[in-house]
Amino acid sequence: MQKSFWQAGHKPTLFSAFLYFDLSFMVWVLLGPLAVQIATDLQLSPAEKGLMVATPVLAGALLRIVMGVLVDHIQPKKAGLLGQVIVIGALATAWLHGIHTFQHALLLGIFLGFAGASFAVALPLASRWYPPEHQGTALGIAGAGNSGTVLAALFAPGLAVAFGWTNVFGLALIPLVIVLIAYSVMAKDSPDTPPAKSLSQYLAILKDKDAWWFMFFYSVTFGGFVGLASSLTIYFNDIYSLGPVVAGYCTAAAVFAGSLARPIGGYIADRIGGIRTLLMMYGLAGLLLFVMSFGQATLALSLLVVIPVMAVLGMGNGAVFQLVPQRFRKEIGVMTGLVGMAGGIGGFYLAASLGWCKQLTGNYQIGLLIFAALAGLAIVGLSSVKTRWRTTWGSATMTSAKV
Repeated sequence: MQKSFWQAGHKPTLFSAFLYFDLSFMVWVLLGPLAVQIATDLQLSPAEKGLMVATPVLAGALLRIVMGVLVDHIQPKKAGLLGQVIVIGALATAWLHGIHTFQHALLLGIFLGFAGASFAVALPLASRWYPPEHQGTALGIAGAGNSGTVLAALFAPGLAVAFGWTNVFGLALIPLVIVLIAYSVMAKDSPDTPPAKSLSQYLAILKDKDAWWFMFFYSVTFGGFVGLASSLTIYFNDIYSLGPVVAGYCTAAAVFAGSLARPIGGYIADRIGGIRTLLMMYGLAGLLLFVMSFGQATLALSLLVVIPVMAVLGMGNGAVFQLVPQRFRKEIGVMTGLVGMAGGIGGFYLAASLGWCKQLTGNYQIGLLIFAALAGLAIVGLSSVKTRWRTTWGSATMTSAKV
């Protein structure tokens, strides 16, 4: 007999995975909500602004592989503790010494990448405690740590106005240290731990074409989510001449929708299957990004497009991770790292390309249209693999979960 979700796993670990992920994501995208103030003080061009907010996203993407390897070799809990200590050290340095040049901002962005790499720790930490039929919900709850991006957008610009943006790095240390203590007490590694993998086994996974499909699918859903989360404060400030605080509130509303929708996407995927859920999400995302690319006349109209696009991308994130643990149950650590890396690269591409498009053409249209086309390409890709997936690893004889 199947246990209910709340009976099945380890609640303190699930909660601490969420907390660690949440606070890590808050600081991962911190340069985005502060970008308007930092760019004014450091006199940055649109392309430099885009690169500054995109750098933590790329660093986080690449470091997810490193963290995925650590998860396999030293267990998720220790890997998470190590990542948190590095991020706290980097923020303390930035706070005490200040950020005086564009290069300093990029260097901080690289270290903040360790916060983005928390994804490769928090998800296996939670996932290993839960059976296949509850993976969508468990990873949806742990993955709702995406909501940390809301905290950054909501509080960072206002705190920067009140105390100066350098002191925001110091203030961020307070919740980070509290969560580090809670995590070290509450999180436990699952006894159901697969053995560590050698480098050749990692490379072997890349020979599996399904791994590449999952990487591509997530580069569109999560890449769209985190790329926009990093860029929207600049976007609202630029197009609607909003001050950094109000632009931050608008960004927070959009990011909140995307974060809230992630567990909903996982839940829907558990009910109707991940493939069907994703096909709907990509269709809606492509359409909304196409509309967004034309630039809405008023802020209210813009929010009517931006908030739904973030919600749809968030649901897509949840749906991808309903499928990954079913296909790669034994390799979930390395696959979380690989898929997460691809998502971060998608986000880096979107954030950086929006900055370049603005500098070269004076608007963001081409960057948004290309990303809308990627959503269309994801539909084509899903349609090409769905029959094979449903008749092999996703068949009723192989799994009790819906694919």
